[in-house]
Amino acid sequence: MLARKSIIPEEFGLPGLVSRMPRKPVFRDRVNKARFIAKNGSCNLAHKNIREQGRFLQDVFTTLVDLKWRFTLVIFTTTFVSSWLLFAMIWWLVAFGHGDLDPRRLNAVYCVTDVKSFTSAFLFSIEVQVTIGFGGRMITEQCPIAITFLIMQNIVGLIINAVMLGCIFMKTAQSNRRAETLIFSRHAVIAVRNNRLCFMIRIGDLRKSMIIGATVRLQVVRKTTTPEGEVIPIHQIDVQTESAVTSNSLFLLAPLIICHVIDKNSPLYDLSAMELQCSDLEVIVILEGVVETTGITTQARTSYISEEIQWGHRFVPIVTEEEGVYSVDYSKFGNTMKVATPRCSARELDEKPSILIQTLQKSELSHQNSLRKRNSMRRNNSMRKGAGSSGSLRRNNSGLATPKVQFFTPTDGSQTLNAVT
Repeated sequence: MLARKSIIPEEFGLPGLVSRMPRKPVFRDRVNKARFIAKNGSCNLAHKNIREQGRFLQDVFTTLVDLKWRFTLVIFTTTFVSSWLLFAMIWWLVAFGHGDLDPRRLNAVYCVTDVKSFTSAFLFSIEVQVTIGFGGRMITEQCPIAITFLIMQNIVGLIINAVMLGCIFMKTAQSNRRAETLIFSRHAVIAVRNNRLCFMIRIGDLRKSMIIGATVRLQVVRKTTTPEGEVIPIHQIDVQTESAVTSNSLFLLAPLIICHVIDKNSPLYDLSAMELQCSDLEVIVILEGVVETTGITTQARTSYISEEIQWGHRFVPIVTEEEGVYSVDYSKFGNTMKVATPRCSARELDEKPSILIQTLQKSELSHQNSLRKRNSMRRNNSMRKGAGSSGSLRRNNSGLATPKVQFFTPTDGSQTLNAVT
């Protein structure tokens, strides 16, 4: 038996209409991954299975500077005590070889006076290396070898002191200390500026001493796969900023807004607002410059993941002029406000410029409608207040009205009531 044909054609049936309907792209939830750069600028990277540990000992000074304070102090304390003990043993052997430790020697010339035990030799070693010189123990010209060891201990002590002072100075004057006062906005924003979709952040310096030759670099880090199938877990893509195009450095006197125009060369060119929230990209911001007071190069870093990028927002102004002085309100440093911004990608915006015009027109209409509603609400409130005041006046005037007087006039044995006011 042949199948029964429907009167409605198949292309106009429900399955055909569903297949012909444009489907919206389905975005998977972004898997939570570790960020490459933390908000405080530290690198979230762990080094494992390093076999050639001896490379760190080839640059001992840098290793000491990179160590934590407790390890550095322990190392220097151990070094000083070890050198004192080593030379104490040498002075004890010198005294033992010369016979200074023999209590039966009287009226003899000693190599080092008052060195009669290992304890006294240890105290003399400390006096020599740190140049205390109490005066009770001193070297004589009787033993040339003792003079040689005295010179050696002084040189070793000066080397240890120089390394310790240099390491402590470098640890206290590290560039990341100055970077603590270089701040970034907590969120990045994407909005329309000069009819172009732009990615913007705000940077600032809390100190009055400036950063000389400040430069800002932006990089987009994402996981990519090459056409050959190679997976690059950390693919760094440089992002061009307006400051890099117009000048070589920034004059970071007041907080600045760093703007990146999302054009066809930008890695954000094909991302819409919905696609951005589902992507796993990370925007790294690097601020470099020379500290004015010390001349040391400093670097401050931060990063923004997709959840920290606000689409359709703009930073509020924080610099005002008060009594001839420019004032910066840092309490509003990271504050943003909503603005009319197309939700499409920059590519779609370039292909269809009418989207931007329609968005701006809708924003202007909504703004006018909100103004009309606000004005009407104000007008109604004023009318209600006027009505309430007139009602109260009426109530007050009613108390002052002339009372009615009633007269009774008898007519034909009956009484009628006349009211006269």
